[in-house]
Amino acid sequence: MYLGHFALREAPFSITPDTDFFFAHEGAQASLNMLLVALRSGEGFLKVVGELGCGKTVLCRQLLKTLQGECVTAYIPNPDMGPDDLLVALCGELGLPVQLPVQRHQLMAALAQCLLEHAKQGRRVVVCIDEAQAIPVRTVESLRLLSNLETEKRKLLQLVLLGQPDLDDKLARPEIRQLLQRITFSEYLGPMQSGRVRGYLIHRLQRAALGEATDTDVFTPAAARAIAQASGGVPRLINILAHKCLMLAYGEDQHRVSVAHVRLAARDTPGVQIRPPWWRRLLPVTRARRMRSTQGEWE
Repeated sequence: MYLGHFALREAPFSITPDTDFFFAHEGAQASLNMLLVALRSGEGFLKVVGELGCGKTVLCRQLLKTLQGECVTAYIPNPDMGPDDLLVALCGELGLPVQLPVQRHQLMAALAQCLLEHAKQGRRVVVCIDEAQAIPVRTVESLRLLSNLETEKRKLLQLVLLGQPDLDDKLARPEIRQLLQRITFSEYLGPMQSGRVRGYLIHRLQRAALGEATDTDVFTPAAARAIAQASGGVPRLINILAHKCLMLAYGEDQHRVSVAHVRLAARDTPGVQIRPPWWRRLLPVTRARRMRSTQGEWE
């Protein structure tokens, strides 16, 4: 592996959502700020929709990390379950025992009592549901019932939905429009701007560095621009390309990643945009000029 070659203590471009590597580019910071401000203001229902691979899960974990010690949190990573199963999962996150056979009214009563106790102690309860586009329509009713838990002054439970664009399509369905009306704040998380990609690469290398002597300026400016273009600014694709580039540089005993490395990595990575060299991009123009010139000779 290339860790020793580049003086790194761990792989800097793993696609595992690790908050130690959280990079606050414009979209991620805006989403995090919205969630923190809205939750601290007592809003009950929030939503973040993001494109595939743009960092929704790491954003969710960063939010939970930031709220640690400030409020009681629960995390449901896979909500593709039945209505009662979702309530059981939430009870488990909050440390509530579940009696079998499961009775929905008992689960709701136990949750309501638990949330009231937290409210009396001045603690807010925040539930983050990741991959929310996978919630079955029949399970949405459980979310609506949870959003009803409140006192005259405040919500007992604050819900954050994070999902792919399919989530908006699901929430727009007529039979669940009541839930959509309860979402007070929404944010969109898209790819990072191309100009931030080089900073992102350096940031992750710094977080993974073995020490201060580690060279974190591994990617040349041209290579960083090539990665930005090939990945479209999608963090997951950036990580995949960067990891392959480091492997290629290591295999050549090089300490700099070049555009040639990026092109090789891009050819081996589905879903990226491979931009041809400048001289190839000129070929269609040259051919067109030749054709016009030839036509002029015949006229």
